[in-house]
Amino acid sequence: MNTTPDALIIGSGIIGTALAFEMAKKGYHTLNIDKLPASGYGSTSNSCAIIRFSYSTWEGVAMAYEGLHFWKDWEAYLEVKDPRGMALFHQTGILMMKDRGPHFEKVLKLYKELGVPYEVWNQQQILEVAPFLNFKSYWPVRRPDDPLFDQISDDTITTALWNPDGGYINDPQLSTHNLQVAAEAKGSQFIFDQKVIQILQANGSVTGVELEGGSRINAPIVINVAGPHSNIINQMAGVTSDMNVKTRALRHEVHHVPSPPDFNFGEKGKIMSDSDIGCYYRPSQGNSILIGSEDPECDRKEWIDDPDDYNRDVTDAQWHAQVLRLAKRIENLGIPNRNRGVVDLYDVADDWIPIYDRSDLNGFYMAIGTSGNQFKNAPIAAYLMTELIHACENGTNHDADPVQIKAPYTGKLLNSGFYSRKREINTNSSFSVKG
Repeated sequence: MNTTPDALIIGSGIIGTALAFEMAKKGYHTLNIDKLPASGYGSTSNSCAIIRFSYSTWEGVAMAYEGLHFWKDWEAYLEVKDPRGMALFHQTGILMMKDRGPHFEKVLKLYKELGVPYEVWNQQQILEVAPFLNFKSYWPVRRPDDPLFDQISDDTITTALWNPDGGYINDPQLSTHNLQVAAEAKGSQFIFDQKVIQILQANGSVTGVELEGGSRINAPIVINVAGPHSNIINQMAGVTSDMNVKTRALRHEVHHVPSPPDFNFGEKGKIMSDSDIGCYYRPSQGNSILIGSEDPECDRKEWIDDPDDYNRDVTDAQWHAQVLRLAKRIENLGIPNRNRGVVDLYDVADDWIPIYDRSDLNGFYMAIGTSGNQFKNAPIAAYLMTELIHACENGTNHDADPVQIKAPYTGKLLNSGFYSRKREINTNSSFSVKG
């Protein structure tokens, strides 16, 4: 193992491994350190891995639509084949139902500006691909213990935004291993089951890390890609006082239910974003439906102080909230007696927009605050971070003159200053997983 790498990356989730690959292509000798036993073993493994573009900001849509092109040409992008197999992109298309909130019109406007393919569908067109839906509106979103939970509003769902390019990755952990293999083929190294306990520094610059057990690894560049542990690493480095936007861990649940009768959702289903009931849902293995929350205001957020100590069991309260909301949209939905789902953590920035930036400690960088919505952006985020790091290490004052990159597929100019730690809270954000 090279104990003096050019860059040391803390974390081996989807963005950490993508960063290793992109930096290796740029000529950096990288070393990823992860406290878990394998790449993609943490929150990445429980990602819903949805590839969609329905963000609230120009930058969010531009990044996500650029990211699509990496996934569509995955094997060519990686330049290698993983002996374990290659992750697959299921291009199902995405339907976003129109509700009373502002998100639909924001997304429609941005799709037009950025040239993202779309169609506005009426009820008949929606039923052609989702014949099990009803169009009653239940706005605003409520919890099952609310006496008005089953109340129907005066509106109906009449419109949906269709995007044919969206879909999901079949195995998020495998996609991470694919990136690890690609990075290793270019000289990157990975070590697992090792916990960082100290960020080493001298004279205002990072110098490496100390691991549990006392060993030290020296490096002139250290990058925090620690997911839900990002704030802990930042505190070790002493860089939080310089940040206008910070991160913290948020517990989240997703659930699985069977397809409705006479419709194979696993094979024919589309990804659905349905803010009228506060849920998104997509096909899953075994002809089932995966249900996630779009973080409606009525749902209490469970912030986690210690990301190594939280309830990893599906709770009855959130199970009923999400499953019963979907049962209002799909009236013949089968609800199993036993709760099925997964629980994990989001690494949430204050405005739910990630931080891709340097810090006030020279050589210490951050790719954090991914807020449950950046899996899809891992390759382009890693490309952006690599260019940012390379520019800063070669004298660019990124805080004064933010690095801009030309997106390799779409050609859009992406301003990395949008993701600055020093930005003001972005009021255009959805302040939810939608971004």
